[in-house]
Amino acid sequence: MSAQPATALTSCLTPIDKDGLEGLIARGRADPAAIKTLKCRTVAEGRFRHLNMIRNLPPHVVDEPPALLGDDTAPNPSEAALAALGSCLAVGIHANAVARGITVRSLEVELEADINITAVWGTGDTSPKPVGFEAVRAKVHLDADAPKEELDALIAHAAVWSPVANTFTKPVALDVKAA
Repeated sequence: MSAQPATALTSCLTPIDKDGLEGLIARGRADPAAIKTLKCRTVAEGRFRHLNMIRNLPPHVVDEPPALLGDDTAPNPSEAALAALGSCLAVGIHANAVARGITVRSLEVELEADINITAVWGTGDTSPKPVGFEAVRAKVHLDADAPKEELDALIAHAAVWSPVANTFTKPVALDVKAA
């Protein structure tokens, strides 16, 4: 993956609505303790393909590649987690750029992660080892009208305030039980 060059100096990423962003900022400052509950219902469709129902959107499909006995029809759960992280970082970078008056011509987040899958979801080698991502690397390709130092600071700020990045880096209470 690499950022595509802008076709003209005047082309740019479709901007976020600045007035709408300012409204979100004001609501967040007015009630900094507000908590929103997000919901997803996951339905097993067969083999390792799952349909994830979110709001009123079409199902978000998650599958496994053939090497993990899936049908290769969609990203696997770990890849979906990387996609969520990349999207969250990109949203934060874009929103903060707009809030700071920076025009973004292009934005791409390239991610890779290291994971040991030998436990095979708890059915394989269950000897003590880290489960899940051991390392995640994100490279941000950002073409915008600000000096590199300002863009580096913008990217670092977005990473600190990314809900998904924080979910990756801090312990989160998880309660999994039969219904």
